[in-house]
Amino acid sequence: MEKPRKKPPAVLQVSPVPLYTQIKEILRDRVLDGTYQAHQQMPSESELMSTFGVSRITVRQALGDLQKEGLIFKIHGKGTYVSKPKAFQNVAELQGFGEAMSSMGYETFSRVVSLKGLAAGAAVGARLGVGPSEEVVELRRVRYLNRAPISFDVTYVSKAIGERLAKEDLAHRDVFLILENDYGFALGGAELQIESMLADEYLARQLQVEEGAPVLRIERLTMTADGKPIDFEYLYYRGDAFQYRMRIERSHV
Repeated sequence: MEKPRKKPPAVLQVSPVPLYTQIKEILRDRVLDGTYQAHQQMPSESELMSTFGVSRITVRQALGDLQKEGLIFKIHGKGTYVSKPKAFQNVAELQGFGEAMSSMGYETFSRVVSLKGLAAGAAVGARLGVGPSEEVVELRRVRYLNRAPISFDVTYVSKAIGERLAKEDLAHRDVFLILENDYGFALGGAELQIESMLADEYLARQLQVEEGAPVLRIERLTMTADGKPIDFEYLYYRGDAFQYRMRIERSHV
């Protein structure tokens, strides 16, 4: 007696959503939730064809989209592997790290290294519009993406705001969202300066990379809607795990 043919998962039933898109989302979820771990080999095209009951071209379309997202990579003659998570943010939109990553389905949280008051100093004072001897609050955090450290953030805010932030759940909430939703500040825009550098011993330890590894250093000054500085940060991203993206248009004079 012939065995019944294995049915594809229910999600692949008749739907306006193309089959390759449904398969892509299933595989994407498995990568993001850790079912398929970084550098683990993915099931072969033949295995995926059998699992989902679809053609090779459908499987290749799904894998191609995941490769474009940077979630997987191919090694000729060996197969397809899961990429190490690489975060990205859109330069054209002002968002906190957790806010941006959670919208793409990533798991994020922070480890608070320190939160303390100190004199602003010349550089921070100039950015926040206060005197160098005026007290500000410095917040240091390691940000995690899918449970791996991806950035080390040093944030400076006024003493009044910092004292309030000390009572917040900074491990799971973005400062931007707290400022807007809890404190009633309307954020306007930010000025960014981006450069590359090599990790010193302290940064390497926080980011769990080798000393001398490439790091993306970002200075970001965030202002309220009426143009007043409210948050100044030094953000240090692992060079192997983060990228900024932007879209630019050609000017037609």
